[in-house]
Amino acid sequence: MARAEQKSDQVLRAAELRKTYQMGEVEVHALRGVDFTLERGELLVLLGASGSGKSTLLNIVGGLDVPSSGRVFYENWELSEATDAELTDYRRQHVGFVFQFYNLIPSLTALENVALVTEVSNDPMDPMEALTLVGLAERSHHFPAQLSGGEQQRVAIARAIAKRPNILLCDEPTGALDYKTGVAVLEVIERVNRELGAATAVITHNAPVAQMADRIVVLADGLITRDERNAERLSPSQLKW
Repeated sequence: MARAEQKSDQVLRAAELRKTYQMGEVEVHALRGVDFTLERGELLVLLGASGSGKSTLLNIVGGLDVPSSGRVFYENWELSEATDAELTDYRRQHVGFVFQFYNLIPSLTALENVALVTEVSNDPMDPMEALTLVGLAERSHHFPAQLSGGEQQRVAIARAIAKRPNILLCDEPTGALDYKTGVAVLEVIERVNRELGAATAVITHNAPVAQMADRIVVLADGLITRDERNAERLSPSQLKW
């Protein structure tokens, strides 16, 4: 990956990102020139309606996709110039992902699901330490089918953080959960952000979640329409729904 100068408080920076998909004879412009930063240790909430470009942006900065044009920098490295092998290493060592659907392996226990990630990381946590951090130490030997939806999502968070990532990207992490369970999952994400210091971005279409963020970024039609800091960061249990 190519080196680039970058401000020390930014762990991630994207400049003029554009992403166009070809859908038959129609071009879909998912991103239309987006500038985006993620600062060390911050909790950022990325708001927008379905189709606004939120997931496309997170997939690009997370190394799961590449832009049609524009540049992405992680620390002093330019991801937009990285090879497939370098992007794979970036995802393995530096980024934790949490998705709406938990993607746990049904035949493995919670502990074994988390341990899979630690086997490919350079400086992993002990899998039990990760499960303890998300409040599931006593459920470590249960299989996904024996866990509630909220517990499965907490296992997914433990799996994401077990590699000690510098960046944690969460795409609609409460989208498949009821209100009470969703709040519990957001509390885990907040705890991880505070205790591990991972720069954390949470995608959601649910505007009240933004009240727990250090910073709010709003996307609409592939463009950032708002980027501002919260005067006060609320805990998930304090959110005004």
